[in-house]
Amino acid sequence: MQTQQPRLSFWQIWNVSFGFLGVQFGFALQNANVSRILSDLGADLHSLSLFWLVAPIMGLIVQPIVGSASDRTWNRLGRRRPFILAGAIAAALGMLLMPNAPLFVAFLAPMLFGALMLALMDASFNVCFQPFRSLVSDMVPDEQRNIGYSVQSLLINIGAVIGSILPFVLTNVVGLENTAQLGEVAPSVTWAFYIGATVLLGSVVWTVIRTKEYAPQQYNQYKGVEAAEPEQKQSLMQRLSEFKTLCVKMPETMKQLAVVQFFSWFALFIMWVYTTPAITQHIWNVDKKWFDSGFLATVPVIPESIVMAKGAAGDWVGILFAAYSVFAAIFSVFLARLADRFGRKLVYAGSLALGGISYISFLAFQDLTSVDVNLLITQVTVPLGAVKLLLPMAGVGIAWAAILAMPYAMLAGALPPQKTGVYMGIFNFTVAIPQIVAGLFSGWIVSSLFDNEAKYILVVAGVSMLLGALSVFFVKEHDLTSAQKN
Repeated sequence: MQTQQPRLSFWQIWNVSFGFLGVQFGFALQNANVSRILSDLGADLHSLSLFWLVAPIMGLIVQPIVGSASDRTWNRLGRRRPFILAGAIAAALGMLLMPNAPLFVAFLAPMLFGALMLALMDASFNVCFQPFRSLVSDMVPDEQRNIGYSVQSLLINIGAVIGSILPFVLTNVVGLENTAQLGEVAPSVTWAFYIGATVLLGSVVWTVIRTKEYAPQQYNQYKGVEAAEPEQKQSLMQRLSEFKTLCVKMPETMKQLAVVQFFSWFALFIMWVYTTPAITQHIWNVDKKWFDSGFLATVPVIPESIVMAKGAAGDWVGILFAAYSVFAAIFSVFLARLADRFGRKLVYAGSLALGGISYISFLAFQDLTSVDVNLLITQVTVPLGAVKLLLPMAGVGIAWAAILAMPYAMLAGALPPQKTGVYMGIFNFTVAIPQIVAGLFSGWIVSSLFDNEAKYILVVAGVSMLLGALSVFFVKEHDLTSAQKN
């Protein structure tokens, strides 16, 4: 009987992670457009970060529960796939409903309805993400771990590229309107969310159909663990006590990576929330008062020039986010080889440092000169500073690729195989908590320290990413799975 976990072909690894393309497609649409949607529905700069708290809070609650449940699930569909499929269906529903918030004004204020749909999408994305991380760990043998998480990173970034540029394409190629008055959502954004929901569901179904998970006996043999005794039904207090014990006894590698994750995700949250207002002010020269809900309440109609500038800046944010995803996808191709040659820590730290420098450099690229840009699919006229911002997005993309792959590759070998799901869920605390901290304080920082000049909060993000790079060198890797087999 074979006890060594079989190596997977490239296309088997591809199929295991393919659903990530669709999930990240939806996630990218959210990242690039939710601040825009909520601003159009009436949110100001201070409250934007508070709305975005929904995402990490959902991750904090959902991922450990789903991770623990998927560890204990073995049915006809598998171990992780039932959760992946259920999460995709719910996320698609949220994506279909969110841009239609103004239609539900008879039941809820549009901004509140938008926040509820954001919560549904984020909860559902997390139901997908956590089992996907564990599925890669389950299916890919130790010696292919770097390539497994690199392919995952590649697919994530392909999805992110398409999702990020979609509203821009729908405006400049298809011809849909990209502007909206207060209380409305631009048609290009609405249709982008419809398409995103379809792609998300289709790609997840592909993974569910094309990936066959190991049966319990096979899995235990391949991972070198003894078959677990049937679990006795536990009370809620017993489960909470067990969960607390797992948190206290988490591997040292996980604790050390948590510090790196804090600084990394603190920076990413700031980028997702404030890039749109930052470049609208800094590059399109829109006065900060047009992001003040108090001032907007005194204006009967927003001037056409401001509406057009906000729409153009919002579309260009999609291009910038697509650009960093393109660079991340390219870097993902080389990431496994670089990690094998130079070590994960050096590659990880160097990538984060480059990302931090890139955030800070945003301040250096203001240039209001209008230029015509040929994007192959269309030609647009934008400020030269907007084009120059493509340069730092290369560094951001490299950092993003490393964040998606390296911590999970470093962590996977340190986790007991029978607890991979729940520990991957607990590890999501290191993603959620820094975003919650950023959500609670970044709005106050922008309004109180920077007088609503959003560009300066990106410098804070850069400093945070640099601290993350330094923290990588304090991480000690430990391959528990290999040690159990020897």
